[in-house]
Amino acid sequence: MRKQAVPPAATAGSVEVEERVGSPVQKVWGFLRRYPVVALTCLVLLAALVLLQFGLELQVRVLASAYAAIIVVARAAGMVRSLREGRWGIDLLALMAVASTVAVGEYLAALVVILMLTGGEALENFAQGRAARELRSLLDRAPRFAHRESADTVLEDTPIGEVVPGDVLVVRPSELVPVDGELLSDSASMDESSLTGESLPVERSKGELLLSGSVNGVAAIRMRAAATAADSQYSRIIALVEEASNSRAPVVRLADRYAVPFTLLALAMAGAGWFLSGEPLRFAQVLVVATPCPLLIAAPVAFLAGTSQAAHKGIIIKNTRSLEQLAKAQTAVFDKTGTLTSGRPVLDGIQVAPGPGEALGSRKILQLAASAEQYSSHVLAASVIEAAKEANIELLQVQQATENATHGVEAVCDGQQVVVGKAALIRSSASGYREAAVQSGQLAVHVAVNGEYAGALIMKDPLRRNAVATLARLHRLGVRNTMLLTGDAHATAAHIAEEAGMGHVQAECLPEDKVNTVAAILERPVLMVGDGVNDAPVLAAADVGIAMGAKGATAASESADVVIMLDDLSKVALAVAIGKRTVAVALVSIWTGIGLSLILMAIAMTGFIPAVAGALLQEVVDLATILNGLRALRGGDEARQRG
Repeated sequence: MRKQAVPPAATAGSVEVEERVGSPVQKVWGFLRRYPVVALTCLVLLAALVLLQFGLELQVRVLASAYAAIIVVARAAGMVRSLREGRWGIDLLALMAVASTVAVGEYLAALVVILMLTGGEALENFAQGRAARELRSLLDRAPRFAHRESADTVLEDTPIGEVVPGDVLVVRPSELVPVDGELLSDSASMDESSLTGESLPVERSKGELLLSGSVNGVAAIRMRAAATAADSQYSRIIALVEEASNSRAPVVRLADRYAVPFTLLALAMAGAGWFLSGEPLRFAQVLVVATPCPLLIAAPVAFLAGTSQAAHKGIIIKNTRSLEQLAKAQTAVFDKTGTLTSGRPVLDGIQVAPGPGEALGSRKILQLAASAEQYSSHVLAASVIEAAKEANIELLQVQQATENATHGVEAVCDGQQVVVGKAALIRSSASGYREAAVQSGQLAVHVAVNGEYAGALIMKDPLRRNAVATLARLHRLGVRNTMLLTGDAHATAAHIAEEAGMGHVQAECLPEDKVNTVAAILERPVLMVGDGVNDAPVLAAADVGIAMGAKGATAASESADVVIMLDDLSKVALAVAIGKRTVAVALVSIWTGIGLSLILMAIAMTGFIPAVAGALLQEVVDLATILNGLRALRGGDEARQRG
């Protein structure tokens, strides 16, 4: 660790003074470089005021007229391009206001309108930067280097792109995990808040998966890379966030379309004021207050704020169009395994066979089965082993083991011949087999010991603890219809649907069947929630596809519109709540801005608002609507409380 000398008191003081003086100067210079037109307009306006003090009105007229003409020509080119693209903005009114104020001799008002026009865009950029802060923070924190152990255990700082699966890495305290990998140390405390939204530290044990982007705790740890940087969790999130940051929601296009009737109404009111008063000045006064330059920017600001808030909660919304669809959702369709259920079967009971099974007892049967399953790659093997650990059963030493792919495993445990697996394998290797009594939603793992049938381990994939509460909250948020869509047997699916309180079940579906079922639903928009590779087509086909991305397949995450980074079903309802609040805030901003502008136009028709004062009042309206749009940043917490 490098040591730095502490400067003397006098030197330190002088540095502080320089920082206090230099920092504001740097900020001003940065502002001028970022918004040169705003700075130039301020300079021209200041020059005009100085010239007026010396009675040089002709020079002011020439300066203001020339500058206004340059701005109008420059802005007109962009406006024409927008009109050709079918995007009606509000800048038409602003340019007409500039031209009309110059025509009637209100040069200062023209300069103020230009300042409001360019200043409004600067305000828009600031607001969008504030709303996108959470999204940018993900990109800024991306790991750059990894500490890789060489053959002689010397650490080398290696660019993250050069790390390959199998490399042994060291993660120091408070550092980011560079790539996904297996924990080699006995334990680790990880901060996964930037990935999943979970604020509490997560305890990991040896052999567990560490996600890139997690922050290590207070002790250095060793891990083995399981993926390259490009295929790791943090890179996936970055790709999703970059996709989310560039999209245009329907409600934003709708806000643009408000500009058409608003422009016609403003022109009609301005013409009426001129006609009734006989003064051309009234036309300019009305148009000045009818130039809400960034007024309709409040909608995209609100949507970007909502996307940012969702990302902070561990919900990546890949395009802002999905926010409006979430807000209007009428139907929610769920996959079963790994979505409504935990996706990891648990032991529900042990059925002991008469005779040999009774002699062994249920604990011995579980001990022998779990010991043999250590050498099985089947998805149920880990669940059987976990059940033995939870029962504080010590696993036995295995002398020999052979796995029969998809059927089960045969092993010699503590001198006893043990067979664990499907009924067909048990029938062929043991006597006394009998069918297990299973209910809907259950399955049996059969066990034979020394050639005789001993019993069955009854497994089930339980409903998530918060599934019922999540469905109830979705109903309160306006999602009236729910459906379970699964490839499982109908009896199993019906049992889960009944337990969850769902009204419709479609079972034994292939991927194409799921797509067709979702396409046939009439109550739309439709949310589809899934997590597996087989869910990818239907997630892409739904109005809003939501992938449980914490443990789900990459294909599902890439096909979905929304990715939930925490293995928490309640985030589905939270996403809907954020969408509803974001759309509500955007619409309030639009109508508030239009309403206030109409009031000011009506007053301006009477001549009570001078052109310069009108331009300043209109900027207050713009500021109010944009600040209202930023309220969507608080959407997650407030929406959750209301839910």
